[in-house]
Amino acid sequence: MESDSIDCMASSDVMDDDEIHHHQLSSSLSKTHSNNGNSNNSSLSSAVHPSTTSVHELLECPVCTNSMYPPIHQCHNGHTLCSTCKTRVHNRCPTCRQELGDIRCLALEKVAESLELPCKYMSLGCPEIFPYYSKLKHEALCNFRPYSCPYAGSECAVVGDIPFLVTHLRDDHKVDMHSGCTFNHRYVKSNPQEVENATWMLTVFHCFGQYFCLHFEAFQLGVAPVYMAFLRFMGDEIEARNYSYSLEVGGNGRKLIWEGTPRSIRDSHRKVRDSHDGLIIQRNMALFFSGGDRKEMKLRVTGRIWKEQQNPEGGACIPNLCS
Repeated sequence: MESDSIDCMASSDVMDDDEIHHHQLSSSLSKTHSNNGNSNNSSLSSAVHPSTTSVHELLECPVCTNSMYPPIHQCHNGHTLCSTCKTRVHNRCPTCRQELGDIRCLALEKVAESLELPCKYMSLGCPEIFPYYSKLKHEALCNFRPYSCPYAGSECAVVGDIPFLVTHLRDDHKVDMHSGCTFNHRYVKSNPQEVENATWMLTVFHCFGQYFCLHFEAFQLGVAPVYMAFLRFMGDEIEARNYSYSLEVGGNGRKLIWEGTPRSIRDSHRKVRDSHDGLIIQRNMALFFSGGDRKEMKLRVTGRIWKEQQNPEGGACIPNLCS
């Protein structure tokens, strides 16, 4: 299969037969345009100026099919590819098998500078258009980019929008789904002396028209095992700041209370856990809450989610509790 390419070799004052034919054709087009007025303007423009789509295709690496960014490499025959794939093909052109060398296609890099392209998440709702070299930076932070699956029990590679991920969590990971903004969960472990870095439970709550992930897990903090509960918001960080939550655990007349703002699922589960942004219970305290002979851990974690609303008179935030 032949691939589009831009030849970046130096120009010459001497024209060969093909160049003469092209020159004559251009003159003929020019005369035709003069004779026919503006009626042929659009067709001439299409013939002389390639569309943004066709230029974008030239900027597509033939190996990985991603957009190419400087340095863009080419072989002696003008076939181009990205710098990442240059090492993958062992310095051989994937199109003609010639040695690549260290030739850069400066002309194609200059063409890219003149382009303005829509965000690749346009189909998901992003309306933005960016210069070619700014587009990649925007897409890494675009609010419309897909979310990663928030399930922490395995390395799940699924991505998608929130409704898709909710269905995925329910059907594929068999996660419990609950409606309402209060919760009361009981966690039992028969052998609390053995703690592995594993998620215990993920529960999804639906309230205020949004979805929240409640994580509860055991992991090793230094040499001591701990238990941690925290909430993540299924949406972006800015929207997550509109909500607050509390967690409470206790027993034998004592209790621990945590209040905070849920983290967005843009932050990975591990990032939230390692920042200790949640209710942390040391094992000795957890066993004390459990009572009995300390051979079995029984924890009851309760909590609620509320939405912060602005007080129109005083400007202070007042909680909007879910009934």
